[in-house]
Amino acid sequence: MSAKDQAAVMQLFDLLESRYALRVIWALSDGHPQTFRLLQDSVGGVTPNTLNTRIKELRAARLVDHGGQGYRLTTQGAELARRLAEVQQFAGKWSHQQARTTTTQPNAHTAGT
Repeated sequence: MSAKDQAAVMQLFDLLESRYALRVIWALSDGHPQTFRLLQDSVGGVTPNTLNTRIKELRAARLVDHGGQGYRLTTQGAELARRLAEVQQFAGKWSHQQARTTTTQPNAHTAGT
């Protein structure tokens, strides 16, 4: 991976690490536009100020747009959501494997006692 590609990945990760950014993308990933209030309810636990900031950042990144019916993912945002769904599938498998490994290994805190 080139330095330019690495920089692009880090830039995207920085954006997605912002609090509630991924939740906004997940909430809009079904393709249905949402008003600000509905999006706030869908994301859950986010203040209006924080949601407004995330929306501005995601709009500036051209991942979210606002149309007549509300906020929606752009074509790029929808592609990102599809790729994140792959991460979700991986996470489910990984979590299951972690749980199996944890239950078959002795607890590190009690192994020497």
